[in-house]
Amino acid sequence: MKIDLVEIVGWIGAVLITGSYFLNIQGKLDAKDKSYIWANAIGGICFIINTYFHQAYPSMAVNIIWVLIALAAIIRKK
Repeated sequence: MKIDLVEIVGWIGAVLITGSYFLNIQGKLDAKDKSYIWANAIGGICFIINTYFHQAYPSMAVNIIWVLIALAAIIRKK
C-alpha cells in the first residue's frame, strides 16, 4: 500500500484540528491560547493542500476561511 505525501499532510491537518478541539472541549487548551490558534492555522493549511490536490474546492474554500480566521487571531494577539 502506497501512502502519498498529500494524504499524510491531510491526516496531519485532521489530527491538529480535531486534537486541539478535543483538548479545548476537555478544558485543557483554551481557545485563545497560541497553541490552539496555531494548531488550527497549520491544520487548515494542511487541509487546503489536501483538498486542492483532490479538487474538493468547496472544502478548500472553507479551510481558507478557517486559516484566515486563525491568522486574524494571531495578528490580533501581537
